[in-house]
Amino acid sequence: MSPPYRDAGQAFPIYLTVVAGLLFLALAYLAVGQAAVNRSGAQTAADAAALAAAQDEREQLTDQWVKVLRDPTKWENVFEGRVPLDDPCRRAVELAAQNYASLNHCPPPGLLYRVDVQTKKNVGRSVVPGSENYKSTASAIAEVQRLCWFKLPDKGAKGDELPELTCKHDKVWHLKPDDTTGLPKPEDLFDVHLVNSPANDQ
Repeated sequence: MSPPYRDAGQAFPIYLTVVAGLLFLALAYLAVGQAAVNRSGAQTAADAAALAAAQDEREQLTDQWVKVLRDPTKWENVFEGRVPLDDPCRRAVELAAQNYASLNHCPPPGLLYRVDVQTKKNVGRSVVPGSENYKSTASAIAEVQRLCWFKLPDKGAKGDELPELTCKHDKVWHLKPDDTTGLPKPEDLFDVHLVNSPANDQ
């Protein structure tokens, strides 16, 4: 019969191997968790950037509509986004930076914005080779959607008569050419939301 100390000596290397394996697994799981947090941050930055660009366009479109208020024949171009605008992606750049990411892509003005971002921070060192150089990327799409419709007055109507503007939830705006008080707000005219994203509408 072997002495007890000899059995203990034989088991010790096995114990060390098991502990080392468990430690490696724990560090690997930590690396996976760090990567998940990094990816989540990238997605947050992408969502914020896409929404920022779309909201900036909504503000600009509303301003353009107010400028042509007295000429209803130009309204449709505004509601369809067919008017010159300053680059809304400047706001996307700012929002991405606030979320520690850089903007890789943002389209020219339109009613649909797909932005691509990359995190400025990497995952950090871990047992996974190369993780210290890995930066997460993410994409998001935001849409500017019109909420209002109108019918141009008949040719026989008064020259200063403006169409009724019917918006979401059957809200009707009775507009007057010389009265710019109480006009619809940007959120009354256009909806901004993420496409295929769990985030709430803004």
